[in-house]
Amino acid sequence: MISRNARFAIVTLLLAGTALFLRALDRQQSVLPRTALASFPVQLKSWAGTDIPIPDETLKSLGKGEFLQRSYKDPVSGGAYVDLYVAYIPDQHALFRHLPQVCLEGSGWSPVESGTTTLAFPGDAPFPANRYLIAKGDDRQLVLFWYSARGQRVASEDWMNVYLVFDSLRLNRSDSALIRMNTKLQPGEKPEDAERRLLSFAGLINPLLKNYIPL
Repeated sequence: MISRNARFAIVTLLLAGTALFLRALDRQQSVLPRTALASFPVQLKSWAGTDIPIPDETLKSLGKGEFLQRSYKDPVSGGAYVDLYVAYIPDQHALFRHLPQVCLEGSGWSPVESGTTTLAFPGDAPFPANRYLIAKGDDRQLVLFWYSARGQRVASEDWMNVYLVFDSLRLNRSDSALIRMNTKLQPGEKPEDAERRLLSFAGLINPLLKNYIPL
């Protein structure tokens, strides 16, 4: 059993940590220069993008932040498309209110498979991303998404929140981003084919994201 003194020490540490966290929240957070998401390239090699407006009611529910929702189509690959969604949250007073897995289920999609995959790009350290195969009727889509927190890219929102706490104290920063991509499985395609398409598309946007999501 934990002794009374040990319990007292644990409670004291928790209270001290909470006090520091709340103090960090009250401080003016550092804001680094960045480019607005609205200027993200519409043309990415053979991929041509079309903005998908986000309804005002949805924007209001999302809270403070900047959001990009765009559908890219590639005529070279038989009309396949990739939907890109990027949410940039400037501070942790406005955490992600609509997690991708919750939004997908709320839109009528059911998860068929869920797990993680590793994304690796030239010059970058590999990082994990969530991988979901979802279904609605006869339609199937593959979804990849991850969180970017001041240079850290993670699949878990819990780890993202851990980085938020420490970086708020260490760097006086708590800005974060969510990047999600999804693509419909074309007739005769397997999930692996759709994943290759998403990974290829991710390779196009990866070097650009640093301009819109500060490291």
